[in-house]
Amino acid sequence: MPRGPKRPGPPSVDPPARAHRDLRILWWVNAVDGLGSQASGLVFPLLLLELGHSPGTAGSLAGVAALTGVVLGPLLAVPADRGRRRRLMTWSAALAALATGALALACLGRPALWVVVSLALAERLCAVAYEAASRGALVRLAAVEELPRAAAGMQVGDQVSLIAGPALGGALFQLARPVPFLADALTYAAVALGVRAVRTPLDTPASTRSSAPGPLPRTPSGTSTSTSTSTSTGTGTGTGTGTGTGTGRRGTWTDRLGAAKAGAVTVAASPVLRLVLVWTSTAGGALTLLFYTALFRLGGDARSAAAGLVLAAAGAAGLLGSLVAAPLVRRLGAARLLTLAAWLLPLPCGSLVWAEGAIGWGAAFAGLSLLVPLITVVLSSAAVACTPVALQSRTASVLGSASALAAASAPALAGVLVTGGDLRTPALLCTALFAALAVYTQLRAPAVLRSCAAAAAAHGTAGTGDGRG
Repeated sequence: MPRGPKRPGPPSVDPPARAHRDLRILWWVNAVDGLGSQASGLVFPLLLLELGHSPGTAGSLAGVAALTGVVLGPLLAVPADRGRRRRLMTWSAALAALATGALALACLGRPALWVVVSLALAERLCAVAYEAASRGALVRLAAVEELPRAAAGMQVGDQVSLIAGPALGGALFQLARPVPFLADALTYAAVALGVRAVRTPLDTPASTRSSAPGPLPRTPSGTSTSTSTSTSTGTGTGTGTGTGTGTGRRGTWTDRLGAAKAGAVTVAASPVLRLVLVWTSTAGGALTLLFYTALFRLGGDARSAAAGLVLAAAGAAGLLGSLVAAPLVRRLGAARLLTLAAWLLPLPCGSLVWAEGAIGWGAAFAGLSLLVPLITVVLSSAAVACTPVALQSRTASVLGSASALAAASAPALAGVLVTGGDLRTPALLCTALFAALAVYTQLRAPAVLRSCAAAAAAHGTAGTGDGRG
C-alpha cells in the first residue's frame, strides 16, 4: 500500500547523547538489580529458619553460594569478553527471574530443602553470570573523563540498595513468604528489559578481540601488558582470533582455562590493577572483619535495634560519599583524593578502640562508609580506564574473586579474635592494616595513576562513547 509523504521524525540523537542515555539506563539497572538481590539475600536465611532448618544449614548454604561466585566468575567472564556480553546479561537475568519466580511459587507450600537449594543455586549461577558479564559494560558507555562520574553512579545504586534492600525484604517477608522472591523475580525481569533497552553496543568489537596486535586502550604505560595482552585477549593460548566464532571449531577446555587465566595475567602485569587488587582484598577483608565484630559487640542489644542503627548510619554515609565522589575527583584529582582518603581511613577505624554502644560504633562506621566510596570510585574508574577492552570482564572477575576470598575468612577470624582477646583486637588490627595501606598508597598511587591517565589519554576514550561497536 503506497505511503503518504514522510512526516519529519524527531531529531536524530547523536551517539554521545545516546551513550549518556544508555549510561543512565545502566545505573538504573544496577540499582534495581542490587535492590532485589539485597532483599532476597536477607530473606533466604529467614526462609530456611522458618522451614525448620538450623542456622548452621543456612550459613553453610550462604557460604556455598559465595564460593560459587568466586570459582565461576572468571570462567563466565570469558564469553562476555568474546562478544556475548549483551546476550549473557539478558539471558542470565531472564533465567534468574524464572528461577526466583519458581521459588516464590514453591513457597506457597512447604517446599523440601532440595527444592529450595536447587532453585536458589540456579538463581545464584545466573546472578554470577550476569555480574561477570556486566563488569565490562561500563567501558562501552563512558569516555575516560566521564569514568569517575559513571563509577559514582554505579556506587550510588549500590548504596541505595544496601540501605533499602534489607528493609524491603523484611517488610515483604512479613506480608507473605513468597512475596520477596516474587519481587526479586520482577527486578530480574526489569534488568533483562533494561539491558535490551541499551542501544550502544556492549560487546567488544571483533577487531579488538583478535589476536593481531592493535590498539588496546587503557593499557598503562611502562608495563608489558600492551604486548602480552594482545595475544591473551583471545583464548590466552594462541588459538587464533579468540572470539569463539569464526575459527570453525570449538575451543578445548585448555583453551577456555587459558582464556580465563588471561585476566589473572593482566592483573599481575599491570601496576594499576595490582594497586586495585591490594586495596580491594585488604580493605574488603578488614571491613568485613569490622562488620562481624560490630555484630558480636552489639548482639546483646539487638532487640533495641542497635545493629540496625549502625547499618543505617553506615548506609546513609556511604550514599553521601558516593554522591560527592565524582565532584571531588574533578576538584582534587584522582591521585590526591585517593591518598587523602587513604590517610583519613585509619581515624574512624581507630576510634572503634574506644567506642562504646551503638552511637559510638555507628559514628565510626559512618566515617568509614563516607570514605570508602571515594576510594572505590577512584579505583574502579582507574581499573576500567587501564584495562584492555577485550579483558574487562575477566580482570574485574579476578579482582572480585580475590576480594570475596579475603572477606570469606573474616567472620571466623572475628569470632576467634573476640573470643581469644577482646573487642579492641579486631579494631587495632584493622587500623594497622589501613595505616599500611595508606603508606603503600602514598608511595605507589600518584605515579601509577598518572601513568594510567597518560596512557588512557593517548589511546583516546575509554569506551566508544559514540556508539562505535
